[in-house]
Amino acid sequence: MKTKAAVILALVLTGALAVSGVFMVGTTPFGGGEAEAAPSSAGERAAVETVSALKGAISETLAMTGTVAPYRVARLASPAEGPVGDVRVREGDRVSAGDELLSIGRKKGVDALVQSLRVALEKEAANLSHTRRLVEQEALPGEEKDKARAAYESVRAELVRAKEAAADHFIVAPWDGVVSDMFVKEGGFVSPHADLLEIYDPDSQVIRAGVPERYAGRSEVGIPVEIRLDAYPGDRFKGTIERVHPYLDAGMRTRTVEIRPEEEIALLPGMFARLSLRLKTVEDAVLVPSEAVQRDAEDAFVFVVENDAAVRRIVATGIEKDGQTQIRSGVEAGEVVIVAGMAGLADGESVSPTPSGRHIDQPGGAGSETQ
Repeated sequence: MKTKAAVILALVLTGALAVSGVFMVGTTPFGGGEAEAAPSSAGERAAVETVSALKGAISETLAMTGTVAPYRVARLASPAEGPVGDVRVREGDRVSAGDELLSIGRKKGVDALVQSLRVALEKEAANLSHTRRLVEQEALPGEEKDKARAAYESVRAELVRAKEAAADHFIVAPWDGVVSDMFVKEGGFVSPHADLLEIYDPDSQVIRAGVPERYAGRSEVGIPVEIRLDAYPGDRFKGTIERVHPYLDAGMRTRTVEIRPEEEIALLPGMFARLSLRLKTVEDAVLVPSEAVQRDAEDAFVFVVENDAAVRRIVATGIEKDGQTQIRSGVEAGEVVIVAGMAGLADGESVSPTPSGRHIDQPGGAGSETQ
């Protein structure tokens, strides 16, 4: 009886499951036809973030380093040999035009020569007088008197030069400046043309920098420059290119430019400067966030939203800096471009756009900085 009751119970449960349509074997539905299909994705839209392309100024800049250096420098040399004396200046001293800086002693070394020439001149004078009397007595021909006079004049000229050389030589400042280096000390002995000291004009200081060959042709007088000096951390100064050298450095392949700060700065030779040259500015550029620009093997492109669909546009880009990219063609100002959610996005795919918090900075424009 128990067996018969178990069979009847099993049949009842089987019938109930069959009526409910969920009788399963493995993972395949049975008893109720095919399983209900998953919801279709045909009506879904890809979620994307967008911004509007704007017009604004953008600049291409070149980052460089430079060094403060004066262009007016004088290295003073000795006009003659002799001992160094009466040194009146040291490094860092300011001097004025005409100031006596030091002397080269000559008197002691030339006194003996002067005395010797005086004795020789007296002998030549006596010889000339004796020759003149003999010529008047017709004991000697007249040309002998001429020879004697020439010898006398030659020795006298040497004596004059020696007397002039006997005076000490004073080295004077050619213009107002600062003593930057001393190459001799008092008491030392120098030869002719030996370097004595160097002075520079502090008002002639500029910042010298080497522009890479790639940009050498675009370096022009008047280009604005932003200046940062390690000696003044946190400060930014304005300047302009004042001079462009006419040739490239053969070793470094750079073109030297000289930059003058627009404001008064206490500069010292050798100061290190960080520079940003504004090579080119486009005042009315179409700008989009740089993350909107995608690239494949051949083209740069963006996705533009048209009628709630993502439309792929090939674009020509220009200057890029600080997260902004100039679009030279392919997108107009005001058009809505996608900046997020492009992964796997297809041309013409329906999208659900949401304005992005990303914005394009306008004040002062952006810039593309090249190292």
